[in-house]
Amino acid sequence: MALPLLNYPPSSQNQRVKGFEVPGDEQPRQYALEAPFSDSQVSDAIAAAYRQIFNEQQSISFNRQPALESQLRQGRITVRGFIRGLLLSESFQRMNFDTNSNYRFAELCVQRVLGRAVYNEKEKLAWSIVIATKGVVGFVDELLATDEYLEAFRDDTVPYQRRRILPQRGQGELPFARMARYDRNHLERLYSSGQLRKFDNGVVDRSATVYRRAVVLTSISAIVFLLATLAAAIG
Repeated sequence: MALPLLNYPPSSQNQRVKGFEVPGDEQPRQYALEAPFSDSQVSDAIAAAYRQIFNEQQSISFNRQPALESQLRQGRITVRGFIRGLLLSESFQRMNFDTNSNYRFAELCVQRVLGRAVYNEKEKLAWSIVIATKGVVGFVDELLATDEYLEAFRDDTVPYQRRRILPQRGQGELPFARMARYDRNHLERLYSSGQLRKFDNGVVDRSATVYRRAVVLTSISAIVFLLATLAAAIG
């Protein structure tokens, strides 16, 4: 028997405060698919969904899901169904679930699906218990079925970071894409494998990785130069 979602007290955040600002360039752009919609609108919504769920550093062509995109274009699934497919895709699981603890994965999904930061540690604990008892599929389904998600995005709107910029403030909330993707456990694995080296003062040294990349680039440049020289000699 799965445990019900634990109660956690919500804290005051920007998205919980009613806004009176005039829409402008600083406000988040909303991508919604309400019939009838054009191919360009679907393409914009798909691109926005990848940016929101995978974030900028993970939005590469290798992670695209052609089957899901086709179903969305044909109207066989809603935007919420498309978001669900991205969250359950092998690429998202490999880069986010496999490399993080349940607590960190729950935090990432709340940020990207509900468009806000977690309220507190109790919320992370509550959702991590859902992951442990119902698995990733049950967690994603329960997160997408929350009243908060349905009220904010319904079935046809791509999630976004809600009310990130507030007027009369020097700086609004930072976008979630700037947050670290790996948790401490995965970073320790990178340190132990030699991909990263940390000094006593906590500074991370990437010189080993940078050196290996430099060697590879130098070798490629030498090969290209040699081929160009041979081609000139033969010509």
